[in-house]
Order: sequence, then structure tokens, then C-alpha cells
Amino acid sequence: MCELFIGADPDLWESRTKSLRIDGMATSIRVERFFWDILEEIAARDAMTVNQLITKLYHESLDADHDLGNFTSFLRVCCGRYLALASNGEVSRDAATPLAGVDAPGILARERAARDATHKDAATPARPTPQRRVN
Repeated sequence: MCELFIGADPDLWESRTKSLRIDGMATSIRVERFFWDILEEIAARDAMTVNQLITKLYHESLDADHDLGNFTSFLRVCCGRYLALASNGEVSRDAATPLAGVDAPGILARERAARDATHKDAATPARPTPQRRVN
């Protein structure tokens, strides 16, 4: 099983730093090439550059009152969510299909319902199995 991961191109986990400006402030972000590739794919779907996507995510995160203490981790999670949503069939990886048209409220509602069902099942104590008497 591990060969699938160990045998991957080592360039994928090579860290790369990109510099950009958000609201006129110069900053840099360092993530592995794998994540830069996914961010490029996401950005291209809505005719944006990676810098534009990152700036948009930053502003929308602030608007949603998210703690951006570790924005780089947030970007990695965005990439993971994108791949998971594609894997689950919630979004297509078709580069010609903009993500702006995705039913985000519907997807989030389905995720909440699935999470609530999982938590409900986990919180329900298992019934004890009746013991058989052996005579």
C-alpha cells in the first residue's frame, strides 16, 4: 500500500514559496508543489490566477469571521476539500466547469446532515447483547 505514496514524484512534496500582495501588503506563502498544482486548478476553473484566488479566499474568510492564524493550513484544507468533493461526486474536476456555479449551500447542507447523522450514531449507546444461558 505505501508504495503508492512512496513511489510518487518527490517534486510533489517539495516546498515552494510564492510572494503576493493582499490589500497592498506583501506576504509570502510556502506550501508543497502538490498544493500549488491544486490551487492552480481551482483558480483556472474561474478564470483567476492563484494570487487572485488566494486573495479572494483571504477576504471571504475574513468576511466569515474565520481565524486566519494559520492561513497556509487553511489553503491546504481547501485543496483537500476540493479533492474530497470531487471524489464524492459533489463537484466535477472538469476545468471548463466554473466552481462559482456550484451549489455550495446544498453541498454544505448535505455535509452537515451526514456529520450530524454520524455524530448521532456515535452518541447512541449500543444495546447490550442478551447473554445466552448454557445449562
